[in-house]
Amino acid sequence: MEDRQATGGAGAATKVRVNGTTAEATLSTTGGCPELRWRCARATAERSLSLEADVLGAEASGKEVVVRAFVAEDAARPPSRAKARGKRRRREYVFEMADGEGAAAAWGETLRGCLDSIGRPKRLFVLINPYGGKRRASKIYEAEIKPLFEAAGVEVTMQETRYRGHAREVASSLDLARYDGIVCVSGDGVLVELVNGILQRSDWEEAIKMPIGIVPAGTGNGMAKSLLHAASETCSVSDAVFAIITGHKQALDVCTIVQGEKTVFSVLSTTWGLVADVDIESEKYRWMGSARFDFYALVRIMNLRRYRGSVHFVPAPGYEAYGDPVKQAETPIVERNGESRVCSYQGPTAEFQCSDWRSIDGPFVGVCVYNVPWAAENAMAAPEAKFSDGYMDAVILKDCPKADLLALLLKMSDGSYVKSPHVTYFKVKSFRLSPGQLMEDPKRGGIVDVDGEVVARGEGTYGMNQDQDLMAYGPSVQLTVHQGLATVYCPK
Repeated sequence: MEDRQATGGAGAATKVRVNGTTAEATLSTTGGCPELRWRCARATAERSLSLEADVLGAEASGKEVVVRAFVAEDAARPPSRAKARGKRRRREYVFEMADGEGAAAAWGETLRGCLDSIGRPKRLFVLINPYGGKRRASKIYEAEIKPLFEAAGVEVTMQETRYRGHAREVASSLDLARYDGIVCVSGDGVLVELVNGILQRSDWEEAIKMPIGIVPAGTGNGMAKSLLHAASETCSVSDAVFAIITGHKQALDVCTIVQGEKTVFSVLSTTWGLVADVDIESEKYRWMGSARFDFYALVRIMNLRRYRGSVHFVPAPGYEAYGDPVKQAETPIVERNGESRVCSYQGPTAEFQCSDWRSIDGPFVGVCVYNVPWAAENAMAAPEAKFSDGYMDAVILKDCPKADLLALLLKMSDGSYVKSPHVTYFKVKSFRLSPGQLMEDPKRGGIVDVDGEVVARGEGTYGMNQDQDLMAYGPSVQLTVHQGLATVYCPK
């Protein structure tokens, strides 16, 4: 493509006024990254906006072209900078064309054409959890999210979830042909329900291709943090929304968790022991926001629990030395779903030789399996985790003095805790958890937590007899990963 100016031709820059200041401007559409460039009178530095990385939308009105941008607070960036970092905000640049309305119309048409060619979503279905975190998601949507979508010209259909499992119901029957993507405004809970609902559909093979956007408006926000941190962006509502607007996508592994005929799908983590106890039992302190996790972690460390049990796993390449070899008679068998859901996704088909399996026996302080690096905004639980590598990251904590455990807690913010000799950290292709009873009280069991929701809990645990759990506590649960099954919006 050639360089286009306000007059629509090629050659020298066109005279304009940018926010009232005399300048010369050029709209460059050459190469793979169209840019809007200008130099104000008596200014030495040229300024620019990348249409892909900085611009929300543009429109022509009379002799003016209004460009709505999302840029660093120090205004538009020089072309030499790779990308604006730090806090961004909305900003409008008004280009008044010296050549009149015709030039403005031509330039406006070119700008819109460039933005359309990038492949940005035009119609989004937005699910809001008004009960998550500090119950501010609806206000966040009105104050921060909706204005950005409007500035980008995105048509939005919004719905609030009314009860647990509602997002799953919506996703299982939503007319996906009407939308380019689905957006979750919540913590991680709505995302998990959404993925499970999509994979229950008879058309799951096409439905799972629908891109999903995540806006952090809950307590944990592990997925949003993982996606934004990977691109060196801040974990903020506005940065997450802009990532959705730009339309960049990332494949995401999905883990299938099976016990007999019971199945659930996970995109974040499966935990048992310390982390699960903190996550679920701290619900009584939800009013504290994310601080509830740190507070209750201290409570649990001071009253540390250890659980009987065992884990079996197929290590990823390079991790074959972890654990002990498994005898053939002990080799776990991958269990398949029953025939009642043959129209839905049944999980990946994974066949491993008995010689592939390794095992670690308890007692355990905690067992965790992660799909993404960040478990919460302030906890990098699996620093080597990748979004679509086809592996899960396992973290095993068998025994640890309380003082050392407190030190590990402080090191979770940057993931360096995994270097401790008390922590065993490795990647797996498949994983099988056999949870047991509390060492200190054999009549009491633990909690198996999948993506922040209890799937199984033993006798004497928090919330016992309040909810009907999906799976039984004690029988083994099998985890197998499907590489790159889902798609999420992410920063470039």
